[in-house]
Amino acid sequence: MSSSSFNRDRPDSVQSKPGWALVTGASSGIGAAFARRLARDGYDLILAARREGLLNSLADEIKSAYGVSAEIEVSDLTASEDISRLENRISETDSLTMLINNAGFNAYGRFSETSIERQLGMVLLHDIANLRLTWAALPAMLAAKRGGIINLASLTALIPWANNAVYGGSKAFLVNFVEALHQEIDGSGVRVQVLCPGFTRTEFTDVMGVDASGVPSLLWMEPEAVVEESLSALARGKVVVVPGLANRCLFAATRLVPASMRYKLTRFVVGRFDVR
Repeated sequence: MSSSSFNRDRPDSVQSKPGWALVTGASSGIGAAFARRLARDGYDLILAARREGLLNSLADEIKSAYGVSAEIEVSDLTASEDISRLENRISETDSLTMLINNAGFNAYGRFSETSIERQLGMVLLHDIANLRLTWAALPAMLAAKRGGIINLASLTALIPWANNAVYGGSKAFLVNFVEALHQEIDGSGVRVQVLCPGFTRTEFTDVMGVDASGVPSLLWMEPEAVVEESLSALARGKVVVVPGLANRCLFAATRLVPASMRYKLTRFVVGRFDVR
């Protein structure tokens, strides 16, 4: 299903030009998969991330493969000035109809033993930056009566795990925020979603400094599959999305058992990690 199909009630001339999409954390993983998928649907892209070389390579690939525009914004969204610059870019972009707030990182480890600066950096990136960019994009989308905003959370937002206290907590904020925002704008033509993927085959766990090879293979997804489920769900108006049958079953199981059993289950999963 096309990611622009949530505007299928609009005239064909509008549908054929879905507009611009901004993807943060676009240099790799789920962000890059979103960028390629949206380009395939005809979106022009603004690609934002810290790593300029990877952004340039992806922009060149997208322009060559899909014939759309692809521009880059080198930005670190833990820096307030870079958030401000991206807010200005949003306000200056006509026909921004898709915002993917994907940028994130995890300072994996015990809360009491992890740098408070790193923990606060996660809150700034996952919550403050996402709020500011959403607030910047929403008025024009509402005025145009079309658009989509996807905020990347995590399965840990729904199933708290040890060594992820602030990561999961900052992502849980996004679940509550997006569900409430959906209720405010329902029927406006603009759709919002919070995407809660589980284990995804990206560089994320390597950057965290952990070896997740002990996690059962059935819990892993490819980033392209996560993106397909997300965009299909956005077209259907689904607000909280847990991609992957195994992840949905795991989430459902944790809702049906007492907290003590849920803690044992999550400790088992966390035990599959080896910290480097």
